[in-house]
Amino acid sequence: MLEVKGLHAGYGVVEVLRGIDMAVSRGEIVAVLGANGVGKTTLNKVFSGVIPAWAGEILFEGQRIDRATPDAIVAAGLIHVPEGRKIFPNMTVRENLELGSYRRGKPRRARNLEHVFSVFPRLRERSAQAAGTLSGGEQQMLAIGRGMMAEPNLLILDEPSLGLSPLLVEEMFTLIRRLNADGLPILLVEQNVVQSLEIASRAYILENGLFALSGSAAEVSGNPELRRAYLGM
Repeated sequence: MLEVKGLHAGYGVVEVLRGIDMAVSRGEIVAVLGANGVGKTTLNKVFSGVIPAWAGEILFEGQRIDRATPDAIVAAGLIHVPEGRKIFPNMTVRENLELGSYRRGKPRRARNLEHVFSVFPRLRERSAQAAGTLSGGEQQMLAIGRGMMAEPNLLILDEPSLGLSPLLVEEMFTLIRRLNADGLPILLVEQNVVQSLEIASRAYILENGLFALSGSAAEVSGNPELRRAYLGM
C-alpha cells in the first residue's frame, strides 16, 4: 500500500531523513521504532504532506503523494493520528469525532460514528463531555476514533502509548492488534520497542535519519544490533 524510495527531508538546511526506503503491505502492522530525535515525527509529517520531501518518492496505493497536499492525502485514505493526540479540548467528544469525517467519510458519518462507539464504548458514554476533561487514555482513544471516522485505508499511529500508564499501554496495544485483525493496515511509530515488536509483522529501526535495522519483527527482536541501534550501547 505504501512504498517509499530514497526519501530525504528536513527543516531549513538541516537534513533529518537521509535516504529512507520502506514499504507497508495490506493487512500488516509495520513498526517504525527509535528514540527521540531520530526523525520519526518528521517521517510522519512528510507522509501527511505537512512538510515537503526534498528527494525520493512516496507511493500510496500506486499513486505518488510526495508532492500532494495534506487534504489530498487524507482524501486518498492515508490518515495520520498525530503524537500528542491534538484533540480540540473545548469541543465535545462527538464534535471531535465528527470533525474526523470533514474531508473523507462524510456521507457515512452516522455509520462510522456508531462503529467508533462500538470499538470505544467509553467514548459513547462521554459523547457530550468536553474532550479536554477526558483522561489521557480516553483522549488517545478519541484521537484514534477521529482517525477512524475518515475511513482510513492505512492508519499512521504516532506514539499512541506516549504518557499512558502501564495498564493503559497494554490496553492500547491490544486495541491496535484488534483494529488490525479487523482488516486495517497500521503504521505504528513508537519508542516502545518490546510491545511494538510483539504485535508488528515487520519493523524498521530508525537511527539518525536512516534505518539501522529492518526485517520481520522476530528477526529485529532477536538481532543483537537492536540494543546498539536503539540504546547506543
